Amino acid sequence: MERTLELIFVNAAGRNTRFTLDDPKAGLTSTEVETVMNDIIARNIFNSTGGNLVSIGGARIVTREVTELISA
Repeated sequence: MERTLELIFVNAAGRNTRFTLDDPKAGLTSTEVETVMNDIIARNIFNSTGGNLVSIGGARIVTREVTELISA
């Protein structure tokens, strides 16, 4: 199963901006994620087409199961 962590921010234009990270560590807590997201906003690390990231829109871990039928 593939797992990704999606960090969703709201930018200055009021639109969502999403960052995805592959293979997040097991046992990741909402407090850890929130702390990192607030740090990203405070340090103005990323910019988006809608301007600076201004708030947290959400975060989630997405699990996806892939079954390959033919592989090259």
